[in-house]
Amino acid sequence: MRRIAVMTSGGDAPGMNAAVRAVVRSAVHRGVEVVGIRRGYFGLLGGEMEPLGPESVHDIIHRGGTMLLTARCAAFTEPEGERAGAARLRAAGVEGLVCVGGDGSLRGCLALEGLGIPSVGIPATIDNDLAGTEQTIGFDTAVNTAVQAVDRVRDTAAAHERTFVVEVMGRRSGFLALAVGMACGAETILIPEVAWSPETVCRRLRRGLSRGLRQNLIVLAEGAGRATELGAQIEASAGLETRVTILGHVQRGGSPTAADRNLSSRLGAAAVDFLVDGHHGLMAGLQAGVIVGVPLGAAVAGRRTLDLRLHELASRLSA
Repeated sequence: MRRIAVMTSGGDAPGMNAAVRAVVRSAVHRGVEVVGIRRGYFGLLGGEMEPLGPESVHDIIHRGGTMLLTARCAAFTEPEGERAGAARLRAAGVEGLVCVGGDGSLRGCLALEGLGIPSVGIPATIDNDLAGTEQTIGFDTAVNTAVQAVDRVRDTAAAHERTFVVEVMGRRSGFLALAVGMACGAETILIPEVAWSPETVCRRLRRGLSRGLRQNLIVLAEGAGRATELGAQIEASAGLETRVTILGHVQRGGSPTAADRNLSSRLGAAAVDFLVDGHHGLMAGLQAGVIVGVPLGAAVAGRRTLDLRLHELASRLSA
């Protein structure tokens, strides 16, 4: 294999730059040229490619975002777009592709593999919900970013004896909300995987109030409900002064943690080794502390499921 391409696609995640750096430097170490594709599949269809060398990725391991930029591309979800992307890669002399991204990005990677482009995916999403890997790039950083913010909210909640509802990301999974809520000692953690009702939340708050607890922290995954609506219901039903904080995209930015930098470096290097050694149609994943190759089809066939015992534990510890 003489030339490979690397791209970042979909939602950004802290650590993507570290992964790109690892791909480029590992490939050069093995005598392989690297082409960077800007703006993900959108840029691929537009032919936005540039050569990358060791100097191109200097001083990026600690930076959030992605030097290659990222975008979403509806056209690439259609067979015609997939074929056009494969043709672009062949015309550029690309013999293998590394794609850093989440579920949708890896589905595109699988499509290109099916069209004869040897491809390897690297899982990067703060949702941490990709099957076949115990952790995805960006999750650790997002958790720590949110924990720092929630700790500050907890301080002002205590000062004013208020209830705060803090909404974190997670449309379809509660990994982030659960990790943040446990780390911050939240009284209630609401996630998509566990059914709940405003009445149950208010009953729990009133029970705490009867024991003298006058400040509360509720961590809500965005896919579990609307924080503003819950806040209004708490004030109306439980009579507690309530404020709502929506962390939003701050969770996706910032310098990656050491854990994310190291994971990204390991996954990026492994992706190159897989391709150069003739193994493709894979996602580089972390299992029991070891980097393994997971079939792309299996990685996108389902989602990683949350261990609900952790949710039960968090509830028990906050009682």
